[in-house]
Amino acid sequence: MLRKIRIALAAIFFIAITLCFLDFTGTIHAYLGWMTKIQFLPALLALNVGVVVALVLLTLVFGRVYCSVICPMGVLQDVISGLRNRSKKARARFAFSPAKTVMRYAFLAAFVVLMVLGLTSVASLIAPYSAFGRIATNLVQPIYIGINNYLASVAEHYDSYAFYHVDTWLKSGISLTVAAVTLVLIAVLAWRNGRTYCNTVCPVGTLLGLLSRFAIFRPQIDLSKCNGCTLCSRKCKASCIDAKNHKIDYSRCVACMDCIENCSQKAISYRSIFGAKPAQQCHETGCSEAPDDSRRKFLTLASLFALGSAVKAQESKVDGGLATITEKKVPTRAHHITPPGSRAHRHLEQHCTACQLCISACPNGVLRPSASLDRLMQPEMSYERGYCRPECNRCSQVCPTGAIRPIDLAQKTAIQIGHAVWVPENCIVNSQGVKCGNCARHCPNGAIKMMPKDENDPQSPLFPVVDAARCIGCGACEYVCPARPFSAIYVEGNSKHQEV
Repeated sequence: MLRKIRIALAAIFFIAITLCFLDFTGTIHAYLGWMTKIQFLPALLALNVGVVVALVLLTLVFGRVYCSVICPMGVLQDVISGLRNRSKKARARFAFSPAKTVMRYAFLAAFVVLMVLGLTSVASLIAPYSAFGRIATNLVQPIYIGINNYLASVAEHYDSYAFYHVDTWLKSGISLTVAAVTLVLIAVLAWRNGRTYCNTVCPVGTLLGLLSRFAIFRPQIDLSKCNGCTLCSRKCKASCIDAKNHKIDYSRCVACMDCIENCSQKAISYRSIFGAKPAQQCHETGCSEAPDDSRRKFLTLASLFALGSAVKAQESKVDGGLATITEKKVPTRAHHITPPGSRAHRHLEQHCTACQLCISACPNGVLRPSASLDRLMQPEMSYERGYCRPECNRCSQVCPTGAIRPIDLAQKTAIQIGHAVWVPENCIVNSQGVKCGNCARHCPNGAIKMMPKDENDPQSPLFPVVDAARCIGCGACEYVCPARPFSAIYVEGNSKHQEV
């Protein structure tokens, strides 16, 4: 029964979190978005003390149920491993293996060092939630949108608007490659050895493994019933049960309950350590174990972990469906643009784990992953496919790490994320001798005025003049500018956001 409950809860969390990354309407996230904010590393970076304390207590009481129920990457490994287990040849294929202690702590130490150095995006390459988010956003969401568009085409024939078409496009080749490589590596490890990633690479798994050594409830072996058949160790995807010596490595046990379900002698049960005979004691020989220094290791590594936590854009044809015109190119910006609510470049770089939930949720095609090494795959803004509409604040609502702080619509219209810059040689008023004024007409803040080149000549052509004090950097002017291939007006980012 415990195993069935665990599987049911894991399925709920896995499906809900995956849908949060796939949903482009914002509806699902409004109800289930809290599941992304209780992930361990995002909660730690967001300084969400309540969630972190709750997860620590959960582990100290029940063991690593976070890894087997709440973490989507953990559940994904179980799904892949379970697919192979359906084969008769692959049944009972696991075996006990000693913990790769040096490797586990090396990955954790590297993760902490990268976080301390501010290279959060690089460190997040091995973070479980962020890696899963990139897989869902880059590999699964395009398929999801493709199915939606097919249904929209079918519904259109019946005069139904239950579905609507959504553009799908390659946001970043680097991000797509990283997501694909990550999925392949995770799939190979899970297919061959179950939970190798969790118990060797994952920094969250290593930290929670230190906590789970002291869990109150845990699987325990009843030596009076065990006949040494080793079936439990052959079914253990964490490879943590030493059946011959009747020992369980609780730092690697993810409380999946598979051993309990498959023990024919009912010799393993999930129970409290208080008042129960320790499973590791030799019941007739009276042997004892070597002293355990795991408590000291936990305090040291937990402190380090807490300290460590203290794209090029793709272009589109904007032709209204009437004619093919020259594609816009991304302008060279001295400073990149970050979303409203991110406060400053430095704040985003230190807190963002590049899970790309904000990118998948952006309805305007403005956010895309960065190709720069210092902010690899973190969100940045560009306006070839749309602009940051004043009535939208979805990215600030979905961010689980606090890299983009929640803001309301009134606050957004007062935050200057950048300022518009006019490039005279690109303007069609100069290059083609025609009237325009698109940028001034579409500016939501009235920060652009059309002024005559010669004030004394009534026939003088009008050129845009930008009031930098009123401009918020939304990009409407850059998006609607008809100049090709480069817009005659573009947004230069602010390294630190300001209020206007």
